[in-house]
Amino acid sequence: MKEYQLILKEKKIVWGETIDIERLIDNKPVDSIRQGENSNMDWNLPAGIYRAKEIVIELDKMLEAMLVQLGDPVNSDPTVLLDSLLANLAISGSLSSLPLKSLELEDHAGIEIRAQAVRIGEQLVSWAREINAEKMTLAEYGSETLSELEFRSRCYGHPLTPEATAQVWGPFGGPRIMQIYNEYLHQFVLLRDALLPFSNWEEVPFEVKEYREFKGLRFLEPSREVFLTQLFKKKLTHKSIIHYAQSVVSSGLKKVGYGFQYRLGTVLPAGLGESARTASRYLLRWHPVQTIQVEDAEGLAAVSFDYEYEDYYSAPRKEAGKGTPADDELLPEYGVDYNEPSIARLLPNASTDRTTLQFSMEMKGSEFAVDLGQLFRGQRFLYRPQRSSYAGSEFIKREYINWHPAEDILSHSGLVTNADGIHFIPTGKNELVLWALLGKLYPENVVLLDKGDQEELEAAYVSGKGFGTQFLVL
Repeated sequence: MKEYQLILKEKKIVWGETIDIERLIDNKPVDSIRQGENSNMDWNLPAGIYRAKEIVIELDKMLEAMLVQLGDPVNSDPTVLLDSLLANLAISGSLSSLPLKSLELEDHAGIEIRAQAVRIGEQLVSWAREINAEKMTLAEYGSETLSELEFRSRCYGHPLTPEATAQVWGPFGGPRIMQIYNEYLHQFVLLRDALLPFSNWEEVPFEVKEYREFKGLRFLEPSREVFLTQLFKKKLTHKSIIHYAQSVVSSGLKKVGYGFQYRLGTVLPAGLGESARTASRYLLRWHPVQTIQVEDAEGLAAVSFDYEYEDYYSAPRKEAGKGTPADDELLPEYGVDYNEPSIARLLPNASTDRTTLQFSMEMKGSEFAVDLGQLFRGQRFLYRPQRSSYAGSEFIKREYINWHPAEDILSHSGLVTNADGIHFIPTGKNELVLWALLGKLYPENVVLLDKGDQEELEAAYVSGKGFGTQFLVL
């Protein structure tokens, strides 16, 4: 068994058994262009396992068929059609299929998804240009077969640029070309939207089943509609993103936790393996690893990962204690050099009705473990030093600051809080220690520092909820 490893600033997070995903993404048994029910050639994605670029390769077959059917050398230039595709995948403009730029998205989830939409849309069009320039489709099928492609695209038409409209409906175009182009655009929109939850979206493998009643990625339309409704209503949560991701990869799961395993790997919040200071809070990341060693008749069983404490508010709490009095002018000097731990392990605990994962590491001769779900929850809820006119913590006297060794905090059971005061916990710049603390501290008034200098502390004191116990983590 080869353990899966994530490298985090010379530290490691290891778990499970690595999956050879390339072995699973094999050649499809049939072509996407083939004889339809009538005499014409039809298009559909063959059943199989795909990643984003492989879908784009299959979609190029529709584009190349349109160029062949347009015939005229001027009209067979793909630039106009691809520019119109780019306008559809943009997040602004009258042709946008996802006009997120006009929304005042201030929540972390909405901001991250909006940035994703831009990145993915631009890269998909870039691939489409590169792939079409190679003319692989024309070499594979020939102009005679491509000229016979014809089908009905059953959805509302996507708007086109004036140049694309002139080309599609011009003397060499017509309804037949428009039907193919509409499906081409729609499949790209579905692909872009399906990949929105994943930070490493280019790598994510997902299964496509072929249906008689609709084409390609249209099986995603119901879950996509729910997801986008939540996004536009600014009600997008971590749970709703997980639910959508489970549908995209055809996991078969109905239960929703903070992550999941499916036949082709494991999906967890994207922060794992990255710095907690800069990591995404709501995006997900796919990992080629079998986390839970169980199988069913069809291969790797799908598993939802549960929080140890479904409701953190009702979780057992322990007080950190008074700690050691600290001078705020000397806070950075209270740091500890944590050369260890250098490795953390994810340890599964599977029972008949739920599966949890622990983030486990050895430090100062002791083993410490925190719930992985609570670790991600802590990162989503943390604060960064930022002055706020709404915070009231400026009235807290700074002489009440106390510092605590990280191992003391991690040694408590339940979630750690305190009755009052400001409490400082150094991590020695060890990201594993930092992540573990985020999973142990009650996620209410935790402020993550970068330097601990006076300017940052001034902002930290008035960050967070503005009342109650405050934990400063450096």
